[in-house]
Amino acid sequence: MSEKHNPYDVGLDKCPANFLPLTPLSFLSRTAAVYPDLTSTIYGDRSFTWAQVHERCKRFASYLRWHGVGAGDTVAAMLPNVPAMNELHFSVPMVGAALNALNVRLDPPSIAFQLDHGGAKIILVDPEFAGVITDALAQMTGPKPFVIDVDDAAFKGGKRIGEI
Repeated sequence: MSEKHNPYDVGLDKCPANFLPLTPLSFLSRTAAVYPDLTSTIYGDRSFTWAQVHERCKRFASYLRWHGVGAGDTVAAMLPNVPAMNELHFSVPMVGAALNALNVRLDPPSIAFQLDHGGAKIILVDPEFAGVITDALAQMTGPKPFVIDVDDAAFKGGKRIGEI
């Protein structure tokens, strides 16, 4: 059986003029450029525009680079649905790293396994989960990640376990 000629396949090889893969990074850049003043995030009494979120993500990506995080590295997060978690989904890929969003329902041995297996260089922790992360870090067999506390204004309690 002969293959039918499709005129739309002729001269339309993928190139920068007709093909660009969609990524979270292109979404963020375009949205910040087209809708800079529209609200991106509302959390409690705080809100951020797309331009502000884009700037915050670029600043955290710069911080990650400064700490030696780059392509092939892993950044872990034990956070609820807070603005920092949203921003990590953009800032971590900005440096070519992978985001390991840990399930907040897991026990310390499971988290320790994931941190060891993924080789996270950095972990961001909400004070609400400080206890389980402290236990998980103690159970790790490999190098421990650098711990960053992420304060959640909506959560009263917990403790800070990070180095900063």
